[in-house]
Amino acid sequence: MATKVVDLRSDTVTKPSEAMRAAMAAADVEDDILGSDPTARRFEAEMARIMGKEAALFVPSGTMANLISVLVHCDTRGSEAILGDNSHIHVYEHGGISTLGGVHPRIVANNPDGTMDIDKIVAAIRSRDGSLYYPTTRLICLENTQGNCGGKCLSVEYTDKVGEVAKTHGLKLHIDGARIFNASAALGVPVDRLVRAADSVSVGLAKGIGAPIGSVIVGSKAFIHKATILRKTLGGGIRQVGILCAAAEVAVRDTVGKLADDHRKAKVLADGLKKIEQFTVDLASVETNLVFFDMADARISPAKLCQVLEQRNVLATPIGSKRMAGTHHHQLCFFIRV
Repeated sequence: MATKVVDLRSDTVTKPSEAMRAAMAAADVEDDILGSDPTARRFEAEMARIMGKEAALFVPSGTMANLISVLVHCDTRGSEAILGDNSHIHVYEHGGISTLGGVHPRIVANNPDGTMDIDKIVAAIRSRDGSLYYPTTRLICLENTQGNCGGKCLSVEYTDKVGEVAKTHGLKLHIDGARIFNASAALGVPVDRLVRAADSVSVGLAKGIGAPIGSVIVGSKAFIHKATILRKTLGGGIRQVGILCAAAEVAVRDTVGKLADDHRKAKVLADGLKKIEQFTVDLASVETNLVFFDMADARISPAKLCQVLEQRNVLATPIGSKRMAGTHHHQLCFFIRV
């Protein structure tokens, strides 16, 4: 028998379900670059409906989804985007907005709950009077859930306030929604209401909901038209992409309803870890499917612990000199013995 591996590294490690594989095999496809793939068109229309936006576009990755979104909004080189210091766009996306788009990041500290203080966002907006010296602020980016803060959920009230700030100052609001369905499930707020204030959202398909690949960008028809051109520029156009969209359709249909149970099981994991004296866990901080825990014993390093766990068929992720992360997903099954 194959040894069962408990993989806590990420919710991106899931395998396509049998239903996904069957849908991929049976997908009705055409050339999506020519705009004629029926499965892609159907899936994009459904995602636009779910998210409460006019249009949607499938792209191969969340990094590309965020990059395209930022570049559409900041279409003049020397533009500036306000980002959280712990945001995925700022930390994990290879500086693409600057490297490829000439967009300057204006960094605001993320609070432990994933928010940025409203007054600090306002203070970060450049005055038009300084346009001779400063970049031009055009965009505010939020992340929901906020991964580096432990999967924290941004409330609809907070998001609406940031949206009002953006509107008041003539800016756009983009939400990195790699786990937006997790936030919706945890908050009990419909996902379209959660992102109503946003001009664009990147919706992750390959994280919490378990599709094998891809993200969807949603926004206005005019925004998606520009995004489609940038997708082609970045090499993200895929001919018979309906094969991938078919799997994503199944993920949205079958897995979104399981996210609340993932969150419940993440709390069970956190509670079990808290009973081990060598670890410290803030149970109240576990809002979704991410569990952060710290080494209480100075003799134990996350890197060494990961090596020991791997020998016992448990995979986890060190995220610092004293901290580790475990991520729950719908294909994970384990028990803790203390």
